[in-house]
Amino acid sequence: MKNKIAVVTGGAGFLGSHLCDRLIQEGLKVICIDNLLTGNIANIEHLFGNEKFEFIKHDVTNFIHVPGKVDYILHFASPASPIDYLKLPIQTLKVGSLGTHKALGLAKEKNAVFLLASTSEVYGDPEIHPQSEDYWGNVNPIGPRGVYDEAKRFAEALTMAYHRFHNVDTRIVRIFNTYGPRMRLGDGRALPAFVSQAIKGEDITVFGDGKQTRSFCYVDDQIDGIVKLLFSNVNEPVNIGNPSELTIEEFAREIVELTNSKSKIVYKELPVDDPKVRQPNIDKAKKLLGWEPKVDRREGVLKTIEYFRKILV
Repeated sequence: MKNKIAVVTGGAGFLGSHLCDRLIQEGLKVICIDNLLTGNIANIEHLFGNEKFEFIKHDVTNFIHVPGKVDYILHFASPASPIDYLKLPIQTLKVGSLGTHKALGLAKEKNAVFLLASTSEVYGDPEIHPQSEDYWGNVNPIGPRGVYDEAKRFAEALTMAYHRFHNVDTRIVRIFNTYGPRMRLGDGRALPAFVSQAIKGEDITVFGDGKQTRSFCYVDDQIDGIVKLLFSNVNEPVNIGNPSELTIEEFAREIVELTNSKSKIVYKELPVDDPKVRQPNIDKAKKLLGWEPKVDRREGVLKTIEYFRKILV
């Protein structure tokens, strides 16, 4: 990988910044592009001064210019939590459509491998369980969550069009609920919300009856799967997630236990179109990439709690 160059859009975000770290460890030079709408400079500050890292502040819905050769483009720019994309609906749709178009245009120009960060949200509120890549999903295109779901579904369609029509070498990773250090405390996702409330001794807010399920994947496992996909020759979507499924209520109780908190669980109304179940079928990732998650959830959650304790001090 020496002398190889990767562009990571959204590289100052939670997943993007971990990806920058990993690609540099693999020997690549990384050009991180982020407009810092939901990204955070603190996530990449440790890379400043590294000769293998460059940061460009730029909105990828506008034309992207990178001089010289580029070998890989990883498109991770997007608001990615409900609180963000409900607050930034137009920006979410634009980065999924215009941003993906501009990133694919760069890949075509540079003859680079293109990897799209897609999401389990393309499955919507699924009627098939667990979800495999051949399932087309059950999405409400005009609901409040539709701005994210449809942005990613369009991005997948555009990516495959560039693959078929322009012969761009593409990858699509469907990312399931990922957690770990560098998550934003106020991003509205279950884990940072629960951990923050538990550490502060506040009531833990569970939406609905808490019986909806999620499958949480530790960030190191997620990045490992993404990198394996990037360096493979698999053009069509691949689920990367941890099949270990539990209810949100069970997860809240686990956080209370692992933080030694006295917090009580309170229940609030379920948001519109919130998926009732979420669990990846990872047979494709196992077979084609030789990948499966290794980090036990409790071990990963304890590492994440330690990170949040430091930033909450």
